[in-house]
Amino acid sequence: MARTVVELRGCTREYGSVRAVEALDLAVLEGEFLSLLGPSGCGKTTTLNLIAGFVEPTAGRIVIDGEDVTGRPPHLRGLGVVFQSYALFPHLTVFENVAFGLRERRVAGAEIARRVTEALTLVRLEGRERQRPAQLSGGMQQRVALARALVYRPRVLLLDEPLAALDKRLREEMRDELRAIQRSVGITTVFVTHDQAEALGLSDRIAVMRGGRIEQLGAPREIYGRPATRFVADFIGASTMLRGRAVSGELVAVGGGVTLRVAAGRALTRGAEVELAIRPERVRLATESGDNVVEAEIDALVYQGAQTEVTAKLADGQRVRVFVTEPAPVPLAPGQRVRLHLAADAFMVIG
Repeated sequence: MARTVVELRGCTREYGSVRAVEALDLAVLEGEFLSLLGPSGCGKTTTLNLIAGFVEPTAGRIVIDGEDVTGRPPHLRGLGVVFQSYALFPHLTVFENVAFGLRERRVAGAEIARRVTEALTLVRLEGRERQRPAQLSGGMQQRVALARALVYRPRVLLLDEPLAALDKRLREEMRDELRAIQRSVGITTVFVTHDQAEALGLSDRIAVMRGGRIEQLGAPREIYGRPATRFVADFIGASTMLRGRAVSGELVAVGGGVTLRVAAGRALTRGAEVELAIRPERVRLATESGDNVVEAEIDALVYQGAQTEVTAKLADGQRVRVFVTEPAPVPLAPGQRVRLHLAADAFMVIG
Protein backbone atom coordinates (compact mmCIF):
# COMPACT_ATOMS: atom_id res chain seq x y z
CA MET A 1 0.00 0.00 0.00
CA ALA A 2 1.31 3.47 -0.93
CA ARG A 3 2.33 5.59 2.02
CA THR A 4 0.97 9.03 2.84
CA VAL A 5 3.19 11.95 1.78
CA VAL A 6 0.93 14.92 2.56
CA GLU A 7 -1.71 14.94 5.27
CA LEU A 8 -4.15 17.59 6.42
CA ARG A 9 -5.53 16.86 9.87
CA GLY A 10 -8.69 18.73 10.81
CA CYS A 11 -7.61 21.86 8.95
CA THR A 12 -9.80 24.95 9.12
CA ARG A 13 -9.03 28.31 7.57
CA GLU A 14 -11.10 31.38 8.36
CA TYR A 15 -11.00 34.82 6.79
CA GLY A 16 -12.92 36.95 9.26
CA SER A 17 -16.43 35.51 9.34
CA VAL A 18 -15.86 33.40 6.23
CA ARG A 19 -14.76 29.79 6.72
CA ALA A 20 -12.95 28.87 3.49
CA VAL A 21 -11.95 25.38 4.67
CA GLU A 22 -13.67 23.53 7.49
CA ALA A 23 -12.24 20.64 9.54
CA LEU A 24 -10.65 19.14 6.45
CA ASP A 25 -8.98 15.73 6.59
CA LEU A 26 -7.03 14.68 3.50
CA ALA A 27 -4.21 12.24 2.78
CA VAL A 28 -2.18 12.42 -0.46
CA LEU A 29 -0.40 9.19 -1.35
CA GLU A 30 3.10 8.58 -2.65
CA GLY A 31 3.34 9.18 -6.41
CA GLU A 32 -0.34 9.86 -6.97
CA PHE A 33 -1.97 12.62 -8.98
CA LEU A 34 -4.72 14.05 -6.76
CA SER A 35 -7.09 16.71 -8.08
CA LEU A 36 -9.01 19.17 -5.92
CA LEU A 37 -12.13 19.87 -7.98
CA GLY A 38 -15.04 22.18 -7.38
CA PRO A 39 -16.72 25.48 -8.22
CA SER A 40 -15.30 28.89 -7.33
CA GLY A 41 -15.29 29.47 -3.59
CA CYS A 42 -15.34 25.78 -2.63
CA GLY A 43 -11.99 25.94 -0.81
CA LYS A 44 -9.74 24.10 -3.26
CA THR A 45 -7.17 26.89 -3.72
CA THR A 46 -7.14 27.59 0.02
CA THR A 47 -6.41 23.90 0.59
CA LEU A 48 -3.48 24.08 -1.84
CA ASN A 49 -2.20 27.24 -0.14
CA LEU A 50 -2.37 25.50 3.24
CA ILE A 51 -0.18 22.68 1.92
CA ALA A 52 2.22 25.17 0.32
CA GLY A 53 2.46 27.29 3.45
CA PHE A 54 1.20 30.49 1.83
CA VAL A 55 -1.54 30.61 4.48
CA GLU A 56 -1.64 29.02 7.94
CA PRO A 57 -4.61 27.04 9.24
CA THR A 58 -6.83 28.64 11.85
CA ALA A 59 -7.00 25.15 13.35
CA GLY A 60 -5.51 21.78 12.47
CA ARG A 61 -2.12 20.44 11.39
CA ILE A 62 -0.26 19.87 8.11
CA VAL A 63 2.13 16.94 7.88
CA ILE A 64 4.60 16.26 5.04
CA ASP A 65 6.66 13.07 5.04
CA GLY A 66 5.69 12.46 8.65
CA GLU A 67 6.87 15.90 9.84
CA ASP A 68 4.54 18.55 11.19
CA VAL A 69 5.21 21.58 8.96
CA THR A 70 2.27 23.73 10.08
CA GLY A 71 4.45 26.67 11.08
CA ARG A 72 7.20 26.12 8.52
CA PRO A 73 7.61 28.76 5.74
CA PRO A 74 6.97 27.74 2.11
CA HIS A 75 10.62 27.67 1.00
CA LEU A 76 11.48 25.12 3.68
CA ARG A 77 8.73 22.62 2.81
CA GLY A 78 10.42 21.04 -0.22
CA LEU A 79 7.52 21.73 -2.56
CA GLY A 80 7.30 22.89 -6.18
CA VAL A 81 4.48 25.25 -7.14
CA VAL A 82 3.11 26.21 -10.58
CA PHE A 83 0.62 29.07 -10.70
CA GLN A 84 -2.06 29.91 -13.25
CA SER A 85 -0.23 33.15 -14.15
CA TYR A 86 3.13 31.38 -14.83
CA ALA A 87 4.92 34.27 -12.98
CA LEU A 88 7.91 34.26 -15.36
CA PHE A 89 10.42 37.11 -15.37
CA PRO A 90 9.93 38.79 -18.78
CA HIS A 91 13.47 40.23 -18.91
CA LEU A 92 15.17 36.87 -18.26
CA THR A 93 15.79 34.08 -20.75
CA VAL A 94 14.18 30.67 -20.42
CA PHE A 95 17.42 29.33 -18.93
CA GLU A 96 17.66 32.14 -16.38
CA ASN A 97 14.00 31.80 -15.39
CA VAL A 98 14.44 28.11 -14.63
CA ALA A 99 17.82 28.70 -12.93
CA PHE A 100 16.67 31.65 -10.82
CA GLY A 101 15.79 29.74 -7.67
CA LEU A 102 18.91 27.62 -7.84
CA ARG A 103 21.06 30.76 -8.03
CA GLU A 104 19.22 32.19 -5.01
CA ARG A 105 20.15 28.99 -3.17
CA ARG A 106 23.80 29.43 -4.26
CA VAL A 107 23.96 26.14 -6.13
CA ALA A 108 27.23 25.72 -8.06
CA GLY A 109 27.22 26.89 -11.68
CA ALA A 110 27.96 23.50 -13.22
CA GLU A 111 25.18 21.89 -11.18
CA ILE A 112 22.76 24.65 -12.22
CA ALA A 113 23.57 24.08 -15.90
CA ARG A 114 23.07 20.32 -15.56
CA ARG A 115 19.79 20.53 -13.67
CA VAL A 116 18.30 23.24 -15.89
CA THR A 117 19.18 21.22 -19.00
CA GLU A 118 17.54 18.14 -17.47
CA ALA A 119 14.39 20.09 -16.58
CA LEU A 120 14.08 21.71 -20.02
CA THR A 121 14.61 18.34 -21.71
CA LEU A 122 11.86 16.86 -19.56
CA VAL A 123 9.36 19.50 -20.74
CA ARG A 124 10.62 19.37 -24.36
CA LEU A 125 12.11 22.87 -24.51
CA GLU A 126 15.63 22.00 -25.63
CA GLY A 127 17.03 24.75 -27.84
CA ARG A 128 14.83 27.45 -26.28
CA GLU A 129 17.26 28.38 -23.52
CA ARG A 130 18.12 31.84 -24.89
CA GLN A 131 14.59 32.91 -25.73
CA ARG A 132 12.53 35.20 -23.52
CA PRO A 133 8.92 34.49 -22.40
CA ALA A 134 7.43 36.94 -24.92
CA GLN A 135 8.92 34.85 -27.75
CA LEU A 136 7.11 31.70 -26.58
CA SER A 137 3.54 30.45 -26.97
CA GLY A 138 1.30 30.13 -23.93
CA GLY A 139 1.90 26.40 -23.83
CA MET A 140 5.66 26.86 -23.91
CA GLN A 141 5.51 29.45 -21.14
CA GLN A 142 3.55 26.99 -19.04
CA ARG A 143 6.23 24.36 -19.65
CA VAL A 144 8.92 26.84 -18.52
CA ALA A 145 6.97 27.38 -15.29
CA LEU A 146 6.74 23.60 -14.85
CA ALA A 147 10.48 23.18 -15.47
CA ARG A 148 11.21 25.88 -12.89
CA ALA A 149 9.16 23.98 -10.31
CA LEU A 150 10.74 20.61 -11.15
CA VAL A 151 14.34 21.84 -11.20
CA TYR A 152 14.31 21.94 -7.38
CA ARG A 153 13.49 18.20 -7.34
CA PRO A 154 10.59 18.87 -5.00
CA ARG A 155 9.01 16.22 -2.80
CA VAL A 156 5.53 17.31 -3.92
CA LEU A 157 4.32 19.30 -6.94
CA LEU A 158 1.45 21.74 -6.40
CA LEU A 159 -0.43 22.98 -9.48
CA ASP A 160 -2.91 25.86 -9.12
CA GLU A 161 -5.13 25.81 -12.23
CA PRO A 162 -2.03 25.87 -14.47
CA LEU A 163 -3.97 25.30 -17.70
CA ALA A 164 -6.76 27.82 -17.18
CA ALA A 165 -5.13 30.60 -19.23
CA LEU A 166 -4.64 28.42 -22.33
CA ASP A 167 -7.06 28.03 -25.21
CA LYS A 168 -8.92 24.74 -25.63
CA ARG A 169 -6.46 23.09 -28.03
CA LEU A 170 -3.37 24.06 -26.00
CA ARG A 171 -5.11 23.06 -22.78
CA GLU A 172 -5.76 19.56 -24.15
CA GLU A 173 -2.17 19.25 -25.38
CA MET A 174 -0.73 20.41 -22.06
CA ARG A 175 -3.06 18.10 -20.13
CA ASP A 176 -1.57 15.10 -21.94
CA GLU A 177 1.99 16.39 -21.50
CA LEU A 178 1.46 17.15 -17.83
CA ARG A 179 0.26 13.61 -17.12
CA ALA A 180 3.14 12.10 -19.11
CA ILE A 181 5.69 14.23 -17.20
CA GLN A 182 4.14 13.38 -13.84
CA ARG A 183 4.25 9.68 -14.63
CA SER A 184 7.83 9.79 -15.88
CA VAL A 185 9.06 11.61 -12.79
CA GLY A 186 6.74 9.77 -10.39
CA ILE A 187 6.25 12.90 -8.31
CA THR A 188 3.35 13.24 -5.86
CA THR A 189 1.09 15.92 -7.35
CA VAL A 190 -1.83 18.01 -6.05
CA PHE A 191 -3.75 19.74 -8.84
CA VAL A 192 -6.40 22.43 -8.39
CA THR A 193 -8.99 22.80 -11.15
CA HIS A 194 -12.62 23.71 -11.76
CA ASP A 195 -12.55 21.78 -15.07
CA GLN A 196 -14.04 18.33 -14.62
CA ALA A 197 -12.61 17.02 -17.91
CA GLU A 198 -9.09 17.87 -16.68
CA ALA A 199 -9.70 16.19 -13.36
CA LEU A 200 -11.21 13.06 -14.90
CA GLY A 201 -8.46 12.76 -17.50
CA LEU A 202 -5.46 13.44 -15.25
CA SER A 203 -6.19 12.09 -11.81
CA ASP A 204 -5.60 8.93 -9.86
CA ARG A 205 -8.09 10.29 -7.33
CA ILE A 206 -10.38 13.32 -7.21
CA ALA A 207 -11.56 15.23 -4.14
CA VAL A 208 -14.80 17.01 -5.07
CA MET A 209 -15.13 20.03 -2.78
CA ARG A 210 -18.05 22.17 -1.72
CA GLY A 211 -18.27 24.78 1.02
CA GLY A 212 -14.80 24.06 2.36
CA ARG A 213 -15.45 20.33 2.74
CA ILE A 214 -14.87 17.23 0.64
CA GLU A 215 -18.15 15.88 -0.74
CA GLN A 216 -16.55 12.76 -2.23
CA LEU A 217 -13.05 11.38 -2.63
CA GLY A 218 -12.34 8.56 -5.06
CA ALA A 219 -11.05 7.37 -8.41
CA PRO A 220 -12.41 9.18 -11.51
CA ARG A 221 -14.61 6.24 -12.55
CA GLU A 222 -16.07 6.02 -9.06
CA ILE A 223 -16.74 9.76 -8.88
CA TYR A 224 -18.39 9.79 -12.31
CA GLY A 225 -20.19 6.46 -12.17
CA ARG A 226 -21.26 6.39 -8.53
CA PRO A 227 -21.61 9.95 -7.19
CA ALA A 228 -22.23 9.96 -3.44
CA THR A 229 -24.39 13.10 -3.34
CA ARG A 230 -26.68 15.09 -5.61
CA PHE A 231 -24.08 17.87 -5.75
CA VAL A 232 -21.44 15.48 -7.12
CA ALA A 233 -23.91 14.01 -9.62
CA ASP A 234 -24.81 17.51 -10.83
CA PHE A 235 -21.25 18.88 -10.88
CA ILE A 236 -19.46 15.93 -12.50
CA GLY A 237 -20.67 15.45 -16.05
CA ALA A 238 -24.25 15.90 -17.18
CA SER A 239 -27.03 14.09 -15.37
CA THR A 240 -30.77 13.69 -15.51
CA MET A 241 -32.42 13.70 -12.08
CA LEU A 242 -35.75 11.92 -11.77
CA ARG A 243 -37.93 11.95 -8.66
CA GLY A 244 -40.21 9.05 -7.87
CA ARG A 245 -41.46 6.57 -5.29
CA ALA A 246 -40.30 2.98 -4.84
CA VAL A 247 -43.09 0.49 -5.44
CA SER A 248 -40.83 -2.52 -4.77
CA GLY A 249 -37.18 -3.30 -4.11
CA GLU A 250 -36.26 -2.51 -7.71
CA LEU A 251 -39.17 -0.61 -9.26
CA VAL A 252 -39.70 3.17 -9.09
CA ALA A 253 -42.83 5.03 -10.22
CA VAL A 254 -41.79 8.43 -11.57
CA GLY A 255 -45.25 9.77 -12.43
CA GLY A 256 -47.38 9.90 -15.54
CA GLY A 257 -47.83 6.13 -15.45
CA VAL A 258 -44.09 5.50 -15.90
CA THR A 259 -42.44 2.75 -13.83
CA LEU A 260 -38.70 2.13 -14.11
CA ARG A 261 -36.65 -0.88 -13.10
CA VAL A 262 -33.55 0.13 -11.16
CA ALA A 263 -30.50 -2.10 -10.68
CA ALA A 264 -28.56 0.11 -8.28
CA GLY A 265 -26.88 -2.61 -6.23
CA ARG A 266 -29.18 -2.18 -3.26
CA ALA A 267 -32.84 -2.89 -2.53
CA LEU A 268 -35.15 0.10 -2.39
CA THR A 269 -37.58 0.60 0.49
CA ARG A 270 -41.16 0.28 -0.73
CA GLY A 271 -43.02 3.58 -0.44
CA ALA A 272 -39.85 5.63 0.00
CA GLU A 273 -39.27 8.74 -2.07
CA VAL A 274 -36.37 8.13 -4.45
CA GLU A 275 -34.14 10.41 -6.49
CA LEU A 276 -32.48 8.77 -9.48
CA ALA A 277 -29.60 10.05 -11.61
CA ILE A 278 -28.71 8.79 -15.08
CA ARG A 279 -26.06 10.02 -17.51
CA PRO A 280 -27.23 11.23 -20.95
CA GLU A 281 -24.89 8.82 -22.74
CA ARG A 282 -26.67 5.89 -21.04
CA VAL A 283 -30.04 6.90 -22.53
CA ARG A 284 -30.78 5.92 -26.13
CA LEU A 285 -33.53 6.35 -28.65
CA ALA A 286 -35.70 3.22 -28.93
CA THR A 287 -37.77 2.03 -31.87
CA GLU A 288 -40.09 -0.26 -29.91
CA SER A 289 -41.79 -0.45 -26.53
CA GLY A 290 -40.19 -2.60 -23.85
CA ASP A 291 -38.73 -2.74 -20.36
CA ASN A 292 -37.63 0.74 -19.19
CA VAL A 293 -38.73 2.33 -22.48
CA VAL A 294 -40.66 5.57 -21.90
CA GLU A 295 -42.58 7.92 -24.17
CA ALA A 296 -41.38 11.52 -24.27
CA GLU A 297 -41.64 14.71 -26.31
CA ILE A 298 -38.57 16.54 -27.56
CA ASP A 299 -38.36 19.87 -25.76
CA ALA A 300 -35.01 21.19 -27.06
CA LEU A 301 -32.12 20.26 -29.35
CA VAL A 302 -28.50 21.48 -29.16
CA TYR A 303 -26.24 20.45 -32.03
CA GLN A 304 -22.66 19.85 -30.81
CA GLY A 305 -20.96 18.45 -33.90
CA ALA A 306 -20.23 14.83 -33.03
CA GLN A 307 -23.51 14.59 -31.12
CA THR A 308 -26.79 16.37 -30.50
CA GLU A 309 -27.98 16.99 -26.97
CA VAL A 310 -31.69 16.23 -26.77
CA THR A 311 -33.90 17.32 -23.88
CA ALA A 312 -37.13 15.32 -23.81
CA LYS A 313 -40.14 15.82 -21.51
CA LEU A 314 -41.92 12.91 -19.83
CA ALA A 315 -45.68 12.81 -19.22
CA ASP A 316 -45.31 14.25 -15.70
CA GLY A 317 -43.13 17.15 -16.92
CA GLN A 318 -39.77 15.77 -15.78
CA ARG A 319 -37.03 16.12 -18.37
CA VAL A 320 -34.48 13.60 -19.62
CA ARG A 321 -31.25 14.53 -21.39
CA VAL A 322 -29.95 12.31 -24.19
CA PHE A 323 -26.72 12.45 -26.20
CA VAL A 324 -27.51 11.26 -29.72
CA THR A 325 -24.46 10.46 -31.84
CA GLU A 326 -24.45 12.14 -35.24
CA PRO A 327 -25.77 11.36 -37.73
CA ALA A 328 -28.95 10.77 -35.75
CA PRO A 329 -30.79 7.53 -36.65
CA VAL A 330 -33.97 9.53 -37.38
CA PRO A 331 -34.65 13.23 -38.02
CA LEU A 332 -35.20 15.06 -34.75
CA ALA A 333 -37.28 18.17 -34.14
CA PRO A 334 -38.86 19.99 -31.16
CA GLY A 335 -42.32 18.66 -30.39
CA GLN A 336 -41.55 15.24 -31.87
CA ARG A 337 -42.65 12.15 -29.91
CA VAL A 338 -39.85 9.68 -29.20
CA ARG A 339 -39.22 6.54 -27.19
CA LEU A 340 -36.31 6.50 -24.75
CA HIS A 341 -34.61 3.47 -23.24
CA LEU A 342 -33.18 4.13 -19.77
CA ALA A 343 -30.92 1.22 -18.87
CA ALA A 344 -31.75 -0.25 -15.45
CA ASP A 345 -28.08 -0.70 -14.53
CA ALA A 346 -27.29 2.94 -15.42
CA PHE A 347 -29.39 4.44 -12.62
CA MET A 348 -27.71 5.89 -9.57
CA VAL A 349 -29.77 6.26 -6.41
CA ILE A 350 -28.83 9.58 -4.85
CA GLY A 351 -28.81 9.97 -1.11
